[in-house]
Amino acid sequence: MEWWAVIILFFVLLMVFVMIGFPVAFAFLAVNMILVIIFINFDSGMQTLVLSAFRSLGSFTLTPIPLFILMGEVLFHSGLVMKLLDVLSRWMGRIPSRLSILTMASGTMFAALSGSAVANAAMLGSSMVPEMQKRGYHLKMSVGPILGAGSLATIIPPSTTAILLGGLGGISVGDLLIGGILPGLLLATLMIVYFMVIGAFDSSLAPKYEVEKSSWKERIRGLIFDAFPLLGLIFLVVWLIFSGFATPTESAAIGALGALILPALYGKLNKDVIKKTMIGTIKVSGMILLILAASAGFSQLLAFTGATSGLVNAVLSLDTAPILSIIGMLLIVLILGTFIEPISILMITTPLFIPVVFALDFDLVWFGILVLICLGIGNITPPFGLLLFVIRGVLPSDVSMKEIYKSVMGVITVSLCGVIIIMVFPEIVTWLPSVGSE
Repeated sequence: MEWWAVIILFFVLLMVFVMIGFPVAFAFLAVNMILVIIFINFDSGMQTLVLSAFRSLGSFTLTPIPLFILMGEVLFHSGLVMKLLDVLSRWMGRIPSRLSILTMASGTMFAALSGSAVANAAMLGSSMVPEMQKRGYHLKMSVGPILGAGSLATIIPPSTTAILLGGLGGISVGDLLIGGILPGLLLATLMIVYFMVIGAFDSSLAPKYEVEKSSWKERIRGLIFDAFPLLGLIFLVVWLIFSGFATPTESAAIGALGALILPALYGKLNKDVIKKTMIGTIKVSGMILLILAASAGFSQLLAFTGATSGLVNAVLSLDTAPILSIIGMLLIVLILGTFIEPISILMITTPLFIPVVFALDFDLVWFGILVLICLGIGNITPPFGLLLFVIRGVLPSDVSMKEIYKSVMGVITVSLCGVIIIMVFPEIVTWLPSVGSE
């Protein structure tokens, strides 16, 4: 069978299983088993799938995933992240689009604390939307910052999506985590500037209001006791990876330990927090690792049938600039992101795209960060971006999905501008990993 026919057959079978109600991970496993029977045989094919799953899940590079998830879960359920929001609010002062900027700034920090786009959007939505509505903020100025900040969780370390991409694509997890710092800050800055500008030009979008004054003593006390411990934990985790003093796994273990110690010091670590933390960590980690096992079998099948080499040779034979192939792959990720959740997209695209990028001699970390950004954009892109439905759950019932779609278009445009900047200046991604490796 031709290589392109193998890929088409796989996707047709996958869509059939998904449409009849299979979870994506189980749909992948079912399709893998059907294809090994077709192209190999049942006994040796099943053995191949089991061995590939064992090798992928036994990889040391994946161990940061449950540890970083644990870190985010305990900080979220203990309520410590909300203390950070209060500190930022005291220091913000009276600036244009104050609540929008507060949401973006705190959301960027929350992304580093949680590593989860859904948790980030849900937390910001439940805490900020009521206050924004009370102050008369336009939907564009309330929903936009929440979804924009939520999309950053895919690239700002410690991103579990970045770790998963590294495991699937054979890319250095440490380099991916460090490489996401500057692009994440760039996107956050672009969005903050965007909301400040439109708020300054049209004050009706974000009406000014009297801000409760805080004394310098309260501000400094909040900074020292509420903000520094959390930010210091994130800085420690990132610095350990960046300096090479510890592996991502060791850094994640230190981060998880620190995330357990902090709530205990604040008196927030009780049975309810521990229960919710453990349940959330087991659920999310189990889902991710099962998906990874299924994707490993898919990669093996692509290699065995010659589909991978066929796709690489087809792309290399195109009489076009190599960068156009990169743009085409990113467009596919963006399109898939409008109706499929990010981890499933990684399962589908990584085994196909990474060999092509390697053959075209592009930097894999640079391409990986671009993919992660596009996954974040897909998370907020109509009609079925996952975070759109998360934010819908915290908005009043009279707000239509059409209004939510309109409110997020500016953030999507700004994010796409960020993608273009990073494509033109790849050093934004590659500089920090290169400095850390010296």
